[in-house]
Amino acid sequence: MIAHHVLFWLKADTTEAQKEAFLAGLNSLEQIEVVQKFHVGTPAPIERSVVDTTYTFSLILFFDDLAAHDVYQVHPIHKAFLDEFRIYFEKVIIYDAQ
Repeated sequence: MIAHHVLFWLKADTTEAQKEAFLAGLNSLEQIEVVQKFHVGTPAPIERSVVDTTYTFSLILFFDDLAAHDVYQVHPIHKAFLDEFRIYFEKVIIYDAQ
């Protein structure tokens, strides 16, 4: 199993309508056939010094294996998401774990 966790910090001038479109784009990634589990969220209201709540959106995808992850990376839906929404990213951090 591969867990693919992506944290997005959107630019400060991103409008609410753009955030809603971005969220819809994130949700479209669930359609990719190699995605086994899927979660999109925003920072939980947890106040602890070790918890980072500065990001805008969190995306967590689970794949059966590295080959499935590699399929996802080049999938047309994923590429379309990046083409349309990368202009809104101020920062992105990705954590992959097995």
